[in-house]
Amino acid sequence: MQHLLARLGNPQKELKCVHVAGTNGKGSTCALLASILQRAGYRTGLYTSPHLTDFSERIRIDGEEIPHDEVVRLAQRVLTEAEACRAEGFPLTEFELITAMAFLWFREQGCAVCVLETGLGGRCDATNVIESPLLTVLTSISLDHTKILGDTIEQIAFEKSGILKQGVPCVCYPDLPRAAEGVIRMTAQVQSARLVVAPLKDLTFVDASLRGTRLLTERSMPLTLPLLGEHQMKNAAVVLACVKELRALGWEIPDSAVQEGFANVSFPARMEVLSETPPVLLDGAHNPDGTAALAKAVKKYVTKKRVIGVCGMMEDKNVREAVRKLDGVMEKVYTVAPDSPRAMSAQALAEEWERRRIDAVPVSSVQEALEKALEEGAQRGVLVCGSLYLAGEARPLLKKLLNQA
Repeated sequence: MQHLLARLGNPQKELKCVHVAGTNGKGSTCALLASILQRAGYRTGLYTSPHLTDFSERIRIDGEEIPHDEVVRLAQRVLTEAEACRAEGFPLTEFELITAMAFLWFREQGCAVCVLETGLGGRCDATNVIESPLLTVLTSISLDHTKILGDTIEQIAFEKSGILKQGVPCVCYPDLPRAAEGVIRMTAQVQSARLVVAPLKDLTFVDASLRGTRLLTERSMPLTLPLLGEHQMKNAAVVLACVKELRALGWEIPDSAVQEGFANVSFPARMEVLSETPPVLLDGAHNPDGTAALAKAVKKYVTKKRVIGVCGMMEDKNVREAVRKLDGVMEKVYTVAPDSPRAMSAQALAEEWERRRIDAVPVSSVQEALEKALEEGAQRGVLVCGSLYLAGEARPLLKKLLNQA
């Protein structure tokens, strides 16, 4: 990666970045922080992954996706240099190429600040070439990608905390497992990085509904967050701690920008409500912690009834535990295989649901599953979940089907 960036003129060295890693919540945290910085008047780059329906979603400036013709232009430039790197004995991954494209675009467009989400882990991630970020941020940490990152919380925390940099403050999630926090504190000490655990006590929960969550800061500033789930309060605490740190560094971020940033943030397929009557919810949760948070939100804020589900998952995930965490949510599930070589077959996934004594029907296409679920869930509600790959396929289909209803 370093060789490729050097051939491209090291665009990352000209960027001021906030670097975010974590198991769950990092995408929401990035989107929220970028929304605030944009409304504070800063030209803000946002790099996230994966995309749902269009590649351009990964690279945005002030909420605008990179144009397709610019994707082609930058891809051609990066691929040319990548081929030279390969010839010199430095092969590159697809994610490294995309990350280089993002750095080039943000530099070309004169971004004042960039919010970067790691792709996988942190220590060895392509985004971890940023030498002196403004801040590093760690969201919730739990077991995921265990074949790559390790099968203990300590190992995963070590990989995630690999983004910490010498002397750079790190803001972290307020409810980390003790084992993870211990590793992070050790890393922070080695890096002489001041560790800021986001203070949850500075936020008060007001109420929540299908339309989002209302919070109150310690200074009685009301915040409206159009994202569902109690865990979003913890993500909000992380973002507010980041704002405080950035202000201390001289960044001018008025309270009005914070309020507008919260109110206008958009992050599709993260407990996204596509219909209120009946409730139709789309979520990309794909690991046990994610599905546990989803189940809690559905039961508390969406409906007391068991809903009709559409579920598709990757076979390299902890499918059995992720399904178990959804106990009490589904009356019936239509299972599908998302469009990915890593997808679990619809039949195998149906068997996992049947183990939980839930009626599960394998279906050959996402559209068919959605049509059946919407028909049967007219009085109960519908939940589509299990993978961002499924969410990407399902979202445009759901919107079309709901508009026809």
